[in-house]
Amino acid sequence: MRKTILVVDDTEFNRDLVVQLLEDDYDIITAENGAEALDKTQEQKPDLILMDLGMPVMDGWEATRQLKANDKLRHIPVIAVTSHAMVGDEIEARKAGCDDYLPKPIDEDLLIKKIKKYLG
Repeated sequence: MRKTILVVDDTEFNRDLVVQLLEDDYDIITAENGAEALDKTQEQKPDLILMDLGMPVMDGWEATRQLKANDKLRHIPVIAVTSHAMVGDEIEARKAGCDDYLPKPIDEDLLIKKIKKYLG
């Protein structure tokens, strides 16, 4: 059975890039901000979430905190995919509940490796 990945990014180009990279192997759903990501996660229960951190409406930090506070959703792995790549940002992302971290621009091989780590 195909696994489902939720791609959360406020930039259409970034979403499209990840969708094109993954759509042959996974079912992909997308969201443009953290609030939309929470709604879609509750509705569709993806197997993994790729979460941008800097977004309008609700950022990825807050969306991840809310996901990890929800007993029905906290098991879903969240990989922060972000241009927040300063020293300390990975630690902060993990404190917010992210299971893993990938700086932008995306290293496609590393992205695939991280996804396989969580989805087998």
